[in-house]
Amino acid sequence: MSGFIDKAKKMAEQGMTTGKQKVEEVQVGRDASALLKRLGTAYWNEQRHGGSHEEVTRALTALDEHVAKHGDASLRG
Repeated sequence: MSGFIDKAKKMAEQGMTTGKQKVEEVQVGRDASALLKRLGTAYWNEQRHGGSHEEVTRALTALDEHVAKHGDASLRG
């Protein structure tokens, strides 16, 4: 009986690890989407409303930092 409980515990721990990894992947994707939206908004404001190029540069820098940390796979949707 102890062997069964140990196996069940191990499977539960593996499930938790997999679940946590998936949640992290989803959050990284959401962060990437928000950064892309920020960049797009900054660029649109610059082009259509005389917005600041510095805001575009800041948004692009933030996106570059995200890609450096997480890779560009999160940008592919």
